[in-house]
Amino acid sequence: MSAPVHLDSVDLQILELLRADGRRTVRDIARLVQLSPAPVRRRIARLEESGIITGYTITTDQAKLGQGLQAVTELRFTGDTDIHDIVEFASTLPEVDEVLTLTGDVDALVRLHVDSVDDLQKVVNRLRRKGVGVLQTKTLIVIDSWQRGAPMP
Repeated sequence: MSAPVHLDSVDLQILELLRADGRRTVRDIARLVQLSPAPVRRRIARLEESGIITGYTITTDQAKLGQGLQAVTELRFTGDTDIHDIVEFASTLPEVDEVLTLTGDVDALVRLHVDSVDDLQKVVNRLRRKGVGVLQTKTLIVIDSWQRGAPMP
């Protein structure tokens, strides 16, 4: 495990601005943090090189893509199931957006998008039948969501 990188208040402001809009220009960030563009560019490069910024991404409106139903499925596995096998299997399903492996009662949470309840049932059945060591699932349908850095709905 690598040592934490020291961040000052300006670094934290830059991160927050990039979380809110990954396409924000260096010039705009510099104006908002009251620095010139060159030091802001260096700070962003340092944040990238240190691995704090691991990439830039977009968010999409899944309903407009025809995947209007979002769900979270809890998975419980046999005690000898390897966590990497859990992630490897779930990541093969195109409907899966994210897999969180956990400690405690639930072994993993799988966040997914589907077109309909019928499609959700098919995906959950695949997780149950073909998932390595799956003992039990519990699926929750998301009715609304919010994410830090994203605009409020």
